[in-house]
Amino acid sequence: MSVQNRLPTGTDLRAEIDRLRKERNAVILAHYYQKPEIQDIADFVGDSLELSRKAAATDADVIAFCGVKFMADTAKILSPDKIVVLPDMDAGCSLEDSCPPDKFRAFRAAHPDHIALTYINCSTEVKALSDVIVTSSSAETILSQIPRDQPIIFGPDRHLGGYLNRKFDRDMLLWPGVCIVHEAFSETELMKLMAQHPDAPVAAHPECPAHIVEHADYIGSTSGILQFASTFEGDTLIVATEPHIIHQMEKALPNKNFIGAPGADGNCNCNICPYMALNTMEKLYAALRDLEPRIEIAEDLRLKAKQSLDRMLEMASGTIGQGDLGVRSDLGHKPA
Repeated sequence: MSVQNRLPTGTDLRAEIDRLRKERNAVILAHYYQKPEIQDIADFVGDSLELSRKAAATDADVIAFCGVKFMADTAKILSPDKIVVLPDMDAGCSLEDSCPPDKFRAFRAAHPDHIALTYINCSTEVKALSDVIVTSSSAETILSQIPRDQPIIFGPDRHLGGYLNRKFDRDMLLWPGVCIVHEAFSETELMKLMAQHPDAPVAAHPECPAHIVEHADYIGSTSGILQFASTFEGDTLIVATEPHIIHQMEKALPNKNFIGAPGADGNCNCNICPYMALNTMEKLYAALRDLEPRIEIAEDLRLKAKQSLDRMLEMASGTIGQGDLGVRSDLGHKPA
């Protein structure tokens, strides 16, 4: 009999995850782009960095991060004494993949007068090669503190970097990476949807291409989009980011209507992150049971990467993770 066939299912699976959570003194984290059933069982649901910070503040011995690898790596950077597991180690990120450390190192060497302002969606090695890490919620605050005459490399997301260049009239040198999810939105299909719902505002993540964000009434991080969803006037909102975030919107605001922006095929199926989708309830159960796959980072590399994260927190800690939802009230107590 295969391991898969020995796994519990249905309500038994959820009960077993809860049992292991208590036995392992574990905290379960779920990014907004995870499947609804994973969001609903998590201790915290939110943006990647804020999840890691919340986990670090608990007395948990184990962090089970339902997200992608760079997020779990960040949790380990901030909580080196905790065991960090990722349900599927193949849950990567197109932005991280677009920026190999050796090429980024060479790029930096070719532009020695530039500082590296780097989006958190990157590897631990690239974080260690960077000066300041930013999130989509902290990037504007941090950029506004850097002198205009200071040359900047921004990577790995050229769409987020381009948005910041346009908004602040900067000329950052952009690494050519993109998020495959936000790249998939179709302007033509979005305009059709806007014509069908003329009173509905559009909220877009700044990882979207310029031809999408130029139609947006609100541009911001996942947590920022959630805040906007709770405050906009009207009853319908068009959402241009990974559609699983809509689960939190519907839970918090059941009387409003949320429509995922369409991809090129006229729906949002192509906008579901294939990496996030690799995590399942069964894999979460197995990760808590076996404490594998486990994130391990060499201490010298961890400390170098932490420096760029610390600089971000010093410059913009008040902007990080604003608007997170889904916090459980029973976290942080060791089992008796």
